[in-house]
Amino acid sequence: MKNRPNPYAKPDAKTMEARAKGYPARSVFKLQEIDRRMRLLRAGQNVLDLGAAPGSWSLYASERVGPTGHVYAIDIKPILQMFGENVHVLEGDALSLESTELSLHGPYDVVLSDMAPNTSGSKFQDQARSTELFLRALEVAMAFGKPGSHFTAKIFMSGDFKAAEVAVRKAYETVRTIRPEGTRQVSTEVFVVGMGKKT
Repeated sequence: MKNRPNPYAKPDAKTMEARAKGYPARSVFKLQEIDRRMRLLRAGQNVLDLGAAPGSWSLYASERVGPTGHVYAIDIKPILQMFGENVHVLEGDALSLESTELSLHGPYDVVLSDMAPNTSGSKFQDQARSTELFLRALEVAMAFGKPGSHFTAKIFMSGDFKAAEVAVRKAYETVRTIRPEGTRQVSTEVFVVGMGKKT
């Protein structure tokens, strides 16, 4: 679901730093900051990473949950990143509430989504599609997250943002909106974090 990188573009400093540390993409630093600020991940958790390709978030989460935890990385595209034994790669629709794969391995302590629409060139269309992805990821978290579980997902800022945030507030005890330091200046993306899923 993410944009395809330009194969001719020179990697920026953050991308090069991520690769030097063994991560396929610079997005790892965003999750790292969210985790540091919200204490999202810890040892032994069962984590679901929606739209996980290319795998940076799943790799970071696997390090945080350790050998007693599990990370389920699902994407409709193949995930080529190599992982340790505590990561299980699933190929399929990350947003299907009827997915036997998702229900089989749940319930989850944390549901993550760094999904973004393929950009169309239309700002308003891209924002609308981002909101749709966000709300569908929230539905998955509501369906398969444990009581007390956490949720983090990307969304593009737009006129629909407040309604999306309200939807998270209805479902979680604590809600924060974070724009990580590693976000590109031209980007309108933020991450909404829901802590403590209500029963």
